[in-house]
Amino acid sequence: MTVDTDKTTGPAGTPPAGPEAIKAIPVRHYGRYVSAVIALALLGGVVYAFSQGKIEWDAIPNYFFDDRILDGVGKTLLLTVLAMAIGIVGGILLAVMRLSKNPVTSSIAWFYIWFFRGTPVLVQLIVWFNLGLVFEYINLGPFYKDEWSDFMTPFLTALLGLGLNEAAYMAEICRAGLLSVDEGQTEASHALGMSHAKTLRRIVIPQAMRVIVPPTGNEVINMLKTTSLVSVVQYPELLRAAQDIGQTSGAPAEMLFLAAAWYLLLTSVFSVGQYYLERYYAKGSTRQLPPTPLQKIKANLLSLGRPNGGTA
Repeated sequence: MTVDTDKTTGPAGTPPAGPEAIKAIPVRHYGRYVSAVIALALLGGVVYAFSQGKIEWDAIPNYFFDDRILDGVGKTLLLTVLAMAIGIVGGILLAVMRLSKNPVTSSIAWFYIWFFRGTPVLVQLIVWFNLGLVFEYINLGPFYKDEWSDFMTPFLTALLGLGLNEAAYMAEICRAGLLSVDEGQTEASHALGMSHAKTLRRIVIPQAMRVIVPPTGNEVINMLKTTSLVSVVQYPELLRAAQDIGQTSGAPAEMLFLAAAWYLLLTSVFSVGQYYLERYYAKGSTRQLPPTPLQKIKANLLSLGRPNGGTA
C-alpha cells in the first residue's frame, strides 16, 4: 500500500518548511567597466595635456577676488536680472497678444517673435550700439531730447539688446504654459463673472507656472552666460574685466579660465535656486515632492548607519 505524502510538509509534528531563499546573482555589465576605463583615460589625457602647457595657475587664485573681477561679477548679475525682468514682462505681454483674437495684436506679436528669434543677439547688440550713425539725436518731444551717443550708453545698449531678444523666447514659453491650462478653467471663471484679466491673474497663470518655471530657469542661466557678448559694446562685465586684467598682467589665458570658473559658480547657484522654485510650484501636481539636496544627504547618512545598507 502506498501513501501519497505532501512534499511541502516535514516529519510528523513539525511545521511545514518555508520556501528556500532565492540567491540572486547580479548580472555583470562588463561594458560599464570598459566605458569607465576609457572615460578615465580620456580625462587623464586632457589633464596631462594642460599640465604640459605654460599656464600660470597661481594667477587664478591671485586675481579671483580682485576688485575689478568682483565689480564685473556684480554688473553681470545686475544685467542678468534686469534683462530677464524685461524678457519675462515682455514675454507675458507678447504671449497674451499672440493668443488674442484681435488679428492686429496677434500679428504684431508674431512679427516681433519672428524678427528677434530669427536674428542673432550679437547682431542686435551691434545694431543698437551703432544706431548713432543713423540717428544723430533722440527726440521724444517734450519728454526727452539728447544726442544719441549720450543716450545710448553701453549699459542701455546691453540691456535693450538682451532684454528685447529674451522677450521673444519668453513669449513662446509663456504661450506654451498658458495653452497647457484646460479651457474649462477659463470658461468656469467667466461663468462666475470674472473678467479676462482677473481670470489670467488668479486662475490661468498660477496653473501655467508649473510649465513656465523649468524653461524659464534655463533661460536665466543662459542669460547669465549670454551677458559675455556685451563686451563687444564696451560694457565692463565679467568677461571684459578678465580680458583687461589679462592684457595688463600678461596672463590672458589664465584670466579666461578665471572667468569660466566664475560663470560655473554663478550658474551652479542659479541651478539650485531653479530646483527649489520648481519644487515649490510642483505642489498639487505630484503626490510626493522630490527630496531636497539636504534631505538626500541626510537620507544617505542615515542609510550608512543601518545594517545591510539601510534595511531594518
